[in-house]
Amino acid sequence: MFENLSVQRGPMYDPQAVQPMRDELTAVGFEELHTPDAVDAAVRETDGVLLVMVNSVCGCAAGSARPAATLALQHTLIPDRMVTVFAGQERDATDRMRTYFTGYTPSSPSMAVFRNGTLEFMLQRHDIEGRTAEEIAADLRHMFDVLCNRPGPSIPAEKYADLEHARICGSRIPRID
Repeated sequence: MFENLSVQRGPMYDPQAVQPMRDELTAVGFEELHTPDAVDAAVRETDGVLLVMVNSVCGCAAGSARPAATLALQHTLIPDRMVTVFAGQERDATDRMRTYFTGYTPSSPSMAVFRNGTLEFMLQRHDIEGRTAEEIAADLRHMFDVLCNRPGPSIPAEKYADLEHARICGSRIPRID
């Protein structure tokens, strides 16, 4: 199950402890990227709009970011593809993704929107902290209205209603490195 984690540096947190944080995103259509090569392929080869979520164990900011990303994908227009890397887990993949965030300092969680490989929009941790999921989702939906053509939502509303958001305080997850 966890054999595709970072190829050079292991995860900083127990993979089983963070699994609910992964499941929250994959349940709505995010694809996990585990290697730098997978990151390169996603950014360079995705035609259209690519939403990137840098997932994190940070309890407060990520606790709003993941629900915001999932809520935004209930919109009438959504990106062509959604991918995620997990800071502190797939560290090499996360580092590679951050090289595409030209002009931005590394932060997690964060979200980026690319169109045909060009960074169009970025939400950093400081744009997420202290805001509700609904406020953050509104920023994403605005960008989707500007850039996207794919009809949404990513999953049916009744399936979304059953989605459980991870309510885990990242500071309580012990580091393993």
